[in-house]
Amino acid sequence: MVVIRLSRGGSKKRPFYSVVAADSRNRRDGRFIERLGFYNPLAGEGHESVRLQLDRVQYWKDNGAQVSPAVARIVKQYAAKVADAA
Repeated sequence: MVVIRLSRGGSKKRPFYSVVAADSRNRRDGRFIERLGFYNPLAGEGHESVRLQLDRVQYWKDNGAQVSPAVARIVKQYAAKVADAA
């Protein structure tokens, strides 16, 4: 099964996450199918904290991918922000 989840990067105490589509049997930071964006929870003022390819996220959801709770929250917030900007 394909799952859309966060893959942790960055150094100790400075997390940086990639939003990826991966096989659920692979490790959290292991092999993935496609990178869909990023999430930086420590981004400062004036820096981009989230960037997602919403069309690719929707593609994977339409093809049966499960979305983790954290990614679902991030996608919902980002989609609202993009809709307000447009």
